[in-house]
Amino acid sequence: MAAVRDIFDFLDGLAAFDTQMDFDNAGFLVGRSGRKVTHLLVSLDITEEVVEEAGALGAELIVSHHPVIFHPVRSITDQDPVGRTLLAMVEKGISAICAHTNLDAAVGGVNDALAARLGLTDTVVLEPSGTDREGRPIGIGRAGIVADGAPTSTAEYASFVKKTLGANGVRYVDAGRPIHRVAVGGGACGDMGHLALALGCDTFITSDIKYNQFLDAKDMGLNLIDAGHYPTENVICPVLSSTLQTAFPEVEITLTKRHREVFSYC
Repeated sequence: MAAVRDIFDFLDGLAAFDTQMDFDNAGFLVGRSGRKVTHLLVSLDITEEVVEEAGALGAELIVSHHPVIFHPVRSITDQDPVGRTLLAMVEKGISAICAHTNLDAAVGGVNDALAARLGLTDTVVLEPSGTDREGRPIGIGRAGIVADGAPTSTAEYASFVKKTLGANGVRYVDAGRPIHRVAVGGGACGDMGHLALALGCDTFITSDIKYNQFLDAKDMGLNLIDAGHYPTENVICPVLSSTLQTAFPEVEITLTKRHREVFSYC
């Protein structure tokens, strides 16, 4: 039977935790490394609702993308959401492994999953940061060619992105360039537009775009689509679930049904 440490070692082989960015707090964050795992829950975030779901399933471990502990914790009480989440995990005996920026950068990670979901081909790393243990380039973002038959106008392509990622809505600016070569950055990568242009991209898909970044993109001649943080990153969760199930057939792997996009558009 697999233990928490076995799951961690496997994930470290997929996306080495020592490649995470300096500000990050990815890794084994809650629990006992020797705890046996019969049931594992995969989620983009670890919230109180996700912990309740894990407890109801009898899961001993949650694997998430966003760290359940990100900023330094000075107290763990029921007076704030992080404290309540951590207390519930400890009380229920649930561990947490969180693969964040290391999984963003990894081969087969968040950005490859996003590019694949959108049908991009001939992809390259948008912002290389080194190589993995197999010598393959890693880094944030990807750039590639759109599939034959994909919409070529920004408005139509933005609608395609919304539907394909299951987003509640998208924001975009049309710089007037036909869609051919597209860059993606799962999560908040709004400051990477210049890198997309340097790779010959006409369009950049990311999230959490600021007003001035939309203005700058149009001025630079870059179509910019904000498809939301959750939709651009949640694409990795089904991939993680499937990969873990193949590696640990004796463990029941469940993809969260409780955690969804946090906001709606009217």
